[in-house]
Amino acid sequence: MTGDNHFGRLLFILTIAWIAGAGLYWLPDEAFGLPVRKVDLLSDIRVRADGVSIDSLLSSPLPAALFVPDSASLHRADSLMLVRRDSLYHSLLAGMETDTAGVHIRDFSAGHTGLRRFFRSLNRIGTLNRPVRIAFLGDSFIEGDILVADFRAMMQARFGGHGVGFVPIASNVEQYRPTIRQQSKGWATGSILSGRQYGRYVLSGLSFGAEGSEASVSFRTTDGYPGLSEASSLKFIYSKNRHAGMRLICNGTRDTIRTVLPATDSIRQYEVRGRFTDGRFHFFDAEGLEALGIVLEDSTGVAVDNFSLRGNTGVVWANLNENTCRAWNVIRPYDLIVIQYGLNVASEGVFDYTWYAEGLQKTVRRLRQCFPESDLLLLGVSDRSHYRDGAYRTMPSVVALWNVQHRIAEQAGLPFWSVFHAMGGEDGMVRYVKNRWAGKDYTHLSFRGGREIAAALFDALILEKELYDEVEEILD
Repeated sequence: MTGDNHFGRLLFILTIAWIAGAGLYWLPDEAFGLPVRKVDLLSDIRVRADGVSIDSLLSSPLPAALFVPDSASLHRADSLMLVRRDSLYHSLLAGMETDTAGVHIRDFSAGHTGLRRFFRSLNRIGTLNRPVRIAFLGDSFIEGDILVADFRAMMQARFGGHGVGFVPIASNVEQYRPTIRQQSKGWATGSILSGRQYGRYVLSGLSFGAEGSEASVSFRTTDGYPGLSEASSLKFIYSKNRHAGMRLICNGTRDTIRTVLPATDSIRQYEVRGRFTDGRFHFFDAEGLEALGIVLEDSTGVAVDNFSLRGNTGVVWANLNENTCRAWNVIRPYDLIVIQYGLNVASEGVFDYTWYAEGLQKTVRRLRQCFPESDLLLLGVSDRSHYRDGAYRTMPSVVALWNVQHRIAEQAGLPFWSVFHAMGGEDGMVRYVKNRWAGKDYTHLSFRGGREIAAALFDALILEKELYDEVEEILD
């Protein structure tokens, strides 16, 4: 009996020790701001997916069956001019290599013409009767105008223009966004991520319906970035209206407009021109009114719209309604659409992104159908770190995802720019966190980090434009 008692105690102690040891494996990555080294009782026998080589992931081939070549790229072998353009481009780039730094745009289009329409518009600023417009599609990586604010400021400093561009009626980060101050009241929000009524949505992915007879939205410009303190064009964009009236008070109380909005079941805009620093739209008899947002911009220069949508993987755009987008394109045509996604796709230990490859390819095709006059630029996913064996390092699944995005761009004939390499490549996020350019989640940028990426992207676009202009000059 005594022996049985000792055995029971031993078993109890071993069980407690095992539970404690297992618990140490589930410790948080950090405690009180300090990294925590976890204890893994099965470390000698556990097979870890994160032992995959980063280099092997960057160079590993993907099944060709994942990709269906885009019809727009099938003619590349049929044109001697396109071959000549390719040759000239590479020759000029090779001659500039010693004088340039940073990450280049890899243009997989035939003849390096993937950004032709965008560059041509930049060269014609002042004769377009509108600003050159850029749409930035993304997730929480650019939320609150991180990265986009600095990119917009750099583009406007170089090519002219004022204003923050498109602003949704309401936003869950409106109190943190430094490029505009806004408030709204009386609206119900719909999101394309809900998976219903896709025909209501365009690139913002949000729609706002008046909840009662009255609704309002107000704004005030900021001077946190150059070019934002005022704009010469103010627009209200709506998609449905029966009989709503509108009172607009601009610039304090100096300018007041009262009107009845035209009835519509399609996208329309109401525009006023002048000098705008603040304003308040108040809507009455608003039942049935559906709105998208307001716009602050100039009639020339560059306008950059931030269409960040938290939780978006990007594949939802394959469901865009072509007629709705064409109606949007009439009042708000884009010369360039930048596609930035990936943070909501990469998962720990996952390396097969076949589903994402198929979805992203459908998205690219749909964007080309809905916005046929816009160039597309695909951004490769940023670096992201996880905590392993006492240190933060690049999550291998992020590199596997980057590989898929790169191959999609290649097969679809898209220009591609690597955020991962702009951050310094492997373990770039570690350096960003150390410099306070990113948050302690080792995933999201700070505004300072956004400025670094924005500057690298701006430089890459300007270099690509200079190469394009030189090729055009030689061929003329």
